[in-house]
Amino acid sequence: MKVFESENIRNIAFVGHGDSGKTSLASALLYSAGAVNRLGSVEEGNTVTDFDEDETERKITISTALANFEWKGNKVNVLDTPGYRTFILDAKASVVGAETAVVVVDAVAGVEVQTELAWSFAEEFKLPRAVVLNKLDRDRASFGRSLESLHNAFGRAVIPVQLPIGEEKDFRGIVDLVRNKAYVYDKDAAGSFKEETIPDELQSEVGQRREELIEMVAENDDELMEKFFENETLSDEEMLSGLRKAFQAQAIFPIFCVASTSNIGVKQLLDWILELFPNPLERGPVPLIDSESREEKEFRIQEEGPTAAFVFKTLADPFAGRINLIKVLSGTLKSDSSLRNFSSNGDERLGTLQVMQGKAHEAIPEAHAGDICAVLKLKETNTGDTLAERSFKGIFKKVEFPEPAISFAIEPKTRGDEDKMSNAISRMLEEDPSLRFRRDPQTREFLLSGSGQLHVEVAVGKLKKKFGVEVVLKTPKVPYRETITGKAQVQGKHKKQTGGHGQYGDCKIKMESLSRGEGFEFVNEIFGGAIPRNYIPAVEKGIVEAAQKGFLAGYPVVDFKVVLYDGSYHDVDSSDMAFKIAGSLAFKKAMQEAKPVLLEPIMNVEVYAPEENAGDLMGDLNGRRGRILGMDVKGSTQVISAQVPLAEMLNYAPTLTSLTGGRGSFHMGHCRYEIVPAPLAERIIAEAQRQKEEKSA
Repeated sequence: MKVFESENIRNIAFVGHGDSGKTSLASALLYSAGAVNRLGSVEEGNTVTDFDEDETERKITISTALANFEWKGNKVNVLDTPGYRTFILDAKASVVGAETAVVVVDAVAGVEVQTELAWSFAEEFKLPRAVVLNKLDRDRASFGRSLESLHNAFGRAVIPVQLPIGEEKDFRGIVDLVRNKAYVYDKDAAGSFKEETIPDELQSEVGQRREELIEMVAENDDELMEKFFENETLSDEEMLSGLRKAFQAQAIFPIFCVASTSNIGVKQLLDWILELFPNPLERGPVPLIDSESREEKEFRIQEEGPTAAFVFKTLADPFAGRINLIKVLSGTLKSDSSLRNFSSNGDERLGTLQVMQGKAHEAIPEAHAGDICAVLKLKETNTGDTLAERSFKGIFKKVEFPEPAISFAIEPKTRGDEDKMSNAISRMLEEDPSLRFRRDPQTREFLLSGSGQLHVEVAVGKLKKKFGVEVVLKTPKVPYRETITGKAQVQGKHKKQTGGHGQYGDCKIKMESLSRGEGFEFVNEIFGGAIPRNYIPAVEKGIVEAAQKGFLAGYPVVDFKVVLYDGSYHDVDSSDMAFKIAGSLAFKKAMQEAKPVLLEPIMNVEVYAPEENAGDLMGDLNGRRGRILGMDVKGSTQVISAQVPLAEMLNYAPTLTSLTGGRGSFHMGHCRYEIVPAPLAERIIAEAQRQKEEKSA
């Protein structure tokens, strides 16, 4: 495999809404550039970048894949990222490996919710963005309607540099507005085309759109603006150089026209990638945490200087082991070299560097700054780590992920699975840092959390297929809590005489409620030695332990204050244990008087669905004791914001799928705790009592 200089490398990430054709576009580019010998198809399951078994079965991208091709002496690395909301956080993690984000938009649907989310990822990392309007050969595809939705979402800086020739099934080519030329394609999907004169019916629109493009380019360059005023136009060379400058400054976002499955417009896109998109040395600065000052500063990719690289993705392969995808940001990375992992403070011996082509890989001797390569079987290196020579001074900033939307309780299917489960899940979390795995201290359940139900189900499928571990998913228990709404003043006295030393502890407490979220407060107001100071922590400990066990239904008691104001002791019979028991007795008495209630977690919920389903979804959320906070329209998608009790959301995913025909998704995060309505609380308490009796039977 050839080694490429930094200036001859382009790194592009395909991002956008699910089913906009990102994987098909990657396949068409690879085929047109001669990197593969056939045009891959998502429907046939033979694309280079969708190689996982789940991806070929479901016909969606689940995890970012890397591919590359050579075009006119330059290497182009392509990151094909997921677009479905359940998996789209992987796109956020992966775009840091690119210099350009290619936002793929379905010409039938226009801008959709995940289009805007993917755009925001690129904006966050300050990447130039190009729009590829795909599927222009489909029924109901519309360039005009799509352009309007792009302008509404992202403003007038999104501007065509190409126009389609024909629409829907008649789409057969493109007009290049910079060079003022038409390219008409054969219908055989081979990518062959002829340069022709611009069709008469497009002459007027081409003139208008070209004029708009010239004005936009001139607006962003003072020198070109002067030439425009002098000559009322710009030359093709001036347009191209001005467009390139404005694109890389993120002032213009060009639109290209493509039908990837028909391989129309793809070869022109190949040329534009080289002419317009920045190489790694032209990319803006990336954030670096200085090793000494710990302050964030800007770092530009550089060919000279000590070797430094950033791990932006990890793959867990059951045969090859851990595969780290690495972006070289400084110097030259060589095979069989040793580098320091500045994130874990360990040394790593790199084996042979690999270039990924989907799941296949090929050895290379070295990778220059800006290039992307893979390293197999590193011991201590994970996603987000910095590998560098010891003389390098800094750590590249990790990508931050939001909290997962949904959790499931997870149990090993057999004793054998129990032994292997933790190790397998740890390896899977290396591959997908947007997953979380933890043990809930209150419910004592192991919880696997992800962006949605499908995310967790796919993860469980990987556990079985990749690591041979079978687990069972269950609805998690709701972490209810208990609190008080009144006040109490009680005495807790523990006195026991058994011959020899007895047990004596006596405390008097006042209990009152605190504001929601304040937890527990203990105040010592003992004066005059009514209780010796060394026994007071035991009283507090007895109260805390009793509160953890609950009073109504066995859930922890929170948001209350206890004032210890009096008590008595015995010189011989008093002890820490006696006062701990006295504190526990006082707590139980106080709970009887202080009007205890159950609390339940309330979640902030956002539901994304087609507009026609909004009424049914709001009715369903109201039926789940939800409060609708508002609605917003993003593209053709309705976003419903609500606050709903967690207990009512545990079975929401299948309902949403049913109501929207599989087109809806949702996200939720914890908001606060609220008092459970009395009739429901009675049922929860009765069920808890029944389970307690069964255990003791």
